Amino acid sequence: MSAGDDLAEYWNRAYAFGGMDRSWYQLVPVPSLAMLTAVGADIGDTLIDVGGGASTLVDALLDRGFRDVTVLDVSDEAMGVAQVRIGSQEGRVAWICADLLTWRPTRRYRIWHDRAVFHFLTTGESRERYLEVLRAATAPDSVAIFGCFALDGPQSCSGLPTARYDAGGLGHVIGAEWELITQDEVDHVSPAGAVQPFTWAAFRRREGVSQQGWVV
Repeated sequence: MSAGDDLAEYWNRAYAFGGMDRSWYQLVPVPSLAMLTAVGADIGDTLIDVGGGASTLVDALLDRGFRDVTVLDVSDEAMGVAQVRIGSQEGRVAWICADLLTWRPTRRYRIWHDRAVFHFLTTGESRERYLEVLRAATAPDSVAIFGCFALDGPQSCSGLPTARYDAGGLGHVIGAEWELITQDEVDHVSPAGAVQPFTWAAFRRREGVSQQGWVV
């Protein structure tokens, strides 16, 4: 069994009973919607929600009239939860079941949204692979939105270790070609009542600047 298969099995087990009791569940994705408003997202923008799984963000986007939404997740169980929930609107969404780190994008997106994927990447190799995929899936002037555990956030989640960031640290990791345009600190309250501090940050991909900050 490959590492990707192991990851899919792990998260499928986590969502086997619907996922509404998981620590990351949000009835309304308020921080995500606030960041989309802050960056001036338009309903005509192409948008991908990586690790979107069972998230209610897709519901909110469709309700607001977004016309080109993609959800990517390694867990088909998670995406199945969302597909059942949105019912007849399921066909308005492009669903990709894949391990993000081995995925090969076939198009580019104006907006990349990641709530609670990046903070699970705790090695330089995994982060670099993520950034390769991010570059392939975006173009200059694209916007990348991240929601990650803050510096005082949990050191693990669902039995997996996590990395923690403030906006500056996150910007340092993703590289100089991404310019910070807005940030926020938000406490997520889990269904069990636990408080999880999150850093939210949005970056715009700069034209003519490499990841290392070289002018190209």
